[in-house]
Amino acid sequence: MTARVELANAIRALAMDAVQQANSGHPGMPMGMAEIADVLWNEHLRHNPANPAWPNRDRFVLSNGHGSMLLYAVLHLAGYDLPLEELKRFRQLHSKTPGHPEYGCAPGIETTTGPLGQGVANAAGMALAERLLAAEFNRPELEIVDHHTYVFLGDGCMMEGVSHEACSLAGTLGLGKLIAIYDDNGISIDSEKGNIRQWYTDDVKRRFEGYGWQVIAGVDGHDVEAVNRALKKAKREKARPTLICAKTVIAKGAPTKANTGAAHGAPLGEKEIAATRQAIGWNYPPFDIPKPVYEGWDAKKRGAAAERRWKKLFSAYEAQHPQQAADFRRRMAGALPQDFRTRADTLGKEIDAKAETVATRKASQNALEALASWLPELIGGSADLAGSNLTMVKTSKVIGAEGGGNYVFYGVREFGMCAVMNGLALHGGFIPYGGTFLVFSDYARNALRLAALMKLRVIYVFTHDSIGLGEDGPTHQPIEHAASLRLIPNMQVWRPCDTVETAAAWVSAIERKDGPTSLLLTRQNTPFVKRSAEQAAAIARGGYVVSEAPVGVARAVVIATGSEVGIALEAQKLLTAEGISVRVVSMPSTSVFDRQDAVYRAAVLPHGVPRVAVEAGVTDSWRKYVGLEGAVVGIDRFGESAPGGELFSYFGFTPEKVAAAVKGVINN
Repeated sequence: MTARVELANAIRALAMDAVQQANSGHPGMPMGMAEIADVLWNEHLRHNPANPAWPNRDRFVLSNGHGSMLLYAVLHLAGYDLPLEELKRFRQLHSKTPGHPEYGCAPGIETTTGPLGQGVANAAGMALAERLLAAEFNRPELEIVDHHTYVFLGDGCMMEGVSHEACSLAGTLGLGKLIAIYDDNGISIDSEKGNIRQWYTDDVKRRFEGYGWQVIAGVDGHDVEAVNRALKKAKREKARPTLICAKTVIAKGAPTKANTGAAHGAPLGEKEIAATRQAIGWNYPPFDIPKPVYEGWDAKKRGAAAERRWKKLFSAYEAQHPQQAADFRRRMAGALPQDFRTRADTLGKEIDAKAETVATRKASQNALEALASWLPELIGGSADLAGSNLTMVKTSKVIGAEGGGNYVFYGVREFGMCAVMNGLALHGGFIPYGGTFLVFSDYARNALRLAALMKLRVIYVFTHDSIGLGEDGPTHQPIEHAASLRLIPNMQVWRPCDTVETAAAWVSAIERKDGPTSLLLTRQNTPFVKRSAEQAAAIARGGYVVSEAPVGVARAVVIATGSEVGIALEAQKLLTAEGISVRVVSMPSTSVFDRQDAVYRAAVLPHGVPRVAVEAGVTDSWRKYVGLEGAVVGIDRFGESAPGGELFSYFGFTPEKVAAAVKGVINN
């Protein structure tokens, strides 16, 4: 047996042993892609196990994340800080080897994968980030940004719609440093024999050629020389992304379970594992890797040498271009300019002084005009609605098939857009934002969820946030969407009421480093709200008293968000005229308000005072603030097609209706 064969067999052994010990997992893919992983990681991938985060490393994404043991095995063998004990604890509580790769859980994991197709979309975002940073920072003979993004993907990734969206966009943008390797094993779960031809007959080669990719088809995934040649050819292509179609045998080496659906998602069993060891000539106990195999995989020396070469290059760059070098360091570290907070405070005061009555989508664009001029790391985009969600500003430069830019026309690809944004954020150097109508956040939801899970700083500009969008009707009118987004753990949601709150929401989203933010913005104009400096500062706490009870102690508290704050303030006037004094609370971000200390929350929402919540959306989630004895002026049905103003009146979003609700809770 040659040493090269043993490098691949080490992956097979670790995969089948870890899955067996966990009595759970997917051994088939790691065993089938073992040779491909060997060639990529040992012959092509530029990485340093001692410093997994150095900026000019190649990125590797395992889009078919169920085969996570392939990645864990490779990271361990290559010398990353992932001890063998962690592989033995595969899929166990608090291990560094969960069932699917999780960003931040173990060194060398570039993104969280598992929901199929999103990994390749993340990879497209990473490749786009590399090209844009190269266009911005590289200088002749000083190319400090120059690396590839590699991704493994399987049949499931190919079937999921997000792969169509992202791969089509990658071809259109000409992401030549994106190289995908398709594990074409022809096996899935829903058949006794696993053959996917019953439900998947796509011509993958022609499909990707239609996207504008270079396709290298017919590669034997178990022939290391064939794989090596394909990767070399892929790296020579500069103008197009490359798909390598590698034919493999799932669970390669298993005498009875290779090439069967049974090997996809279940342990092989002790008897089959023993027979596999004999078949592949792996005469070692479980989790025992001989020293020559470790030596063959060890990437620490060549990784350190690669990083040293880059540091030498960067030092020369820094000497000639000190300001650009400092900005590159800052951006890759995810730090904001030192004067950001001072500028943000000034912006807030300027916007307050203008006292404009505009739609909050327009208020968003106004704030973004200033923010984008300070922050070159802001990279925007829209899912074919830039003129409606107002995400383009004067500094926006549309990204084409070559060169740089800072604005992506994603086309009608909401899911792909948000998954690509995740890749941009994961790569580093950018704060991505992207826009669409709030109702279409449903299309993108799983990418939003993964952004929250990975704690990524990405910003979603969701406009046309209620029935107020009007004539497009119930298919386009969000009802449950604000509440639905608030349910995602670690998703920060803002629904501002005017220009000042909108600017504060943007600043909060940019300053936040531990998760994504959704901005829910109106199509219709909303009135400017006068407030004190103290009140303006309190916006950052998510909820605050925007108008105190005019006389004496408040008999009730009205809580409102977005365009309904104006309605609540008008209701306060009606009630005051009747001798009923109430407090109005603007709560642009329930997620931020809920993180405040109990003393502050009680100061805003005093105990024992009846409450009424007002929002043009579903009512249930507001019960945690108003209780069963309070009232919610909301909407628990789908909308209608009519002008927005008429709909607000029809569905009871009027000062009179809010005043009546207040009287109802006071008289209970």
